[in-house]
Amino acid sequence: MKMKLLFPRTTVLVIAMFSLAACVTAPPEPEAPAVAVRTPAQMLAAVHKAAQGGDDRELNVQPLRDPEVEDLRATADKAMTAGNPAAAAAALDLALGIVADDPAVLQERAEVALAQGEPDQAEQFAARATGLGSAVGPLCRRHWETVRQVRERRRELASAPLKRPNQAQLDEQAAKLAALDRAIAEAGQQFDACTVPGINRM
Repeated sequence: MKMKLLFPRTTVLVIAMFSLAACVTAPPEPEAPAVAVRTPAQMLAAVHKAAQGGDDRELNVQPLRDPEVEDLRATADKAMTAGNPAAAAAALDLALGIVADDPAVLQERAEVALAQGEPDQAEQFAARATGLGSAVGPLCRRHWETVRQVRERRRELASAPLKRPNQAQLDEQAAKLAALDRAIAEAGQQFDACTVPGINRM
């Protein structure tokens, strides 16, 4: 004789509710909108363009360098042309081991760091070069444009919309953006000061 298992109606309803709840998942957390950030290639192109912005007559001093350093710089240039910034960085690091305070080598190393997606390191190399090289001319503009590009990229990242922010977070973001605006303006002023009218020898 078969026996039928009988469940109270309330028990059946409770089981059904739990089963239904197990199938429902919590809605995903809303993602913060993406923010447009300049690419390493765009930053590098801006730095190269900055070097061309002067007068044909402006002073551009090229000091004599150790032949080994020049060979390493040439190796780095070839590596960059071949799309191998890691090899370029290695060559320039060796050059800096020989002439640690050469502003041109420091600037080239900064530009390689940009290509590698290492903006903070690029700013460090360029900022170090600003105190060692000429205060005018194409190299000076490359130093300060590197610094400006990195700071502008940093501002782009800092301006990303916050996810469910409170007032304290909004105030903190505003203060950070204001500080970055001042830093960018400083780099722009230094960049402008790099260009002076050339000497007319006619």
